[in-house]
Amino acid sequence: MADDLPVTRSLTVRGADLTERFSRSSGPGGQGVNTTDSRVELVLDLEAADLPEPTRARLLERLAGRLVDGRQLVVAASEHRAQLDNRRAARERMTALLAQALAPPPKKRRPTKPTRGSQRRRLDAKKQRGEIKKGRQKGRGGDWS
Repeated sequence: MADDLPVTRSLTVRGADLTERFSRSSGPGGQGVNTTDSRVELVLDLEAADLPEPTRARLLERLAGRLVDGRQLVVAASEHRAQLDNRRAARERMTALLAQALAPPPKKRRPTKPTRGSQRRRLDAKKQRGEIKKGRQKGRGGDWS
């Protein structure tokens, strides 16, 4: 599966920049569990990849906590019993990670004050709740006195 990996409309990671490693997956699997290399690790070396420089810088900055040796992005998939399914899952996960890292940051929240009506409703609800609790107390005219 050395195909190119489309991330966004304007960015596609070349298949030559991706490396796949296979190993034995943990967990149940029957007779083939000890002989089948179904776990997949998909590796993208951001320093060596053919990416535009602003894109590379943004990915290195945003994915800094996930990078191995400060340059390689590694995604593992082992939830499926078939290697092909794990390869697909790893590619989807890599695509999602890269797309999320390249997305523009969300708009900054503009702080606002609570309206006078919302403050009044909040206090009224608190008073009503207090009255309910007061009615439960012994000797206060509740059903228990």
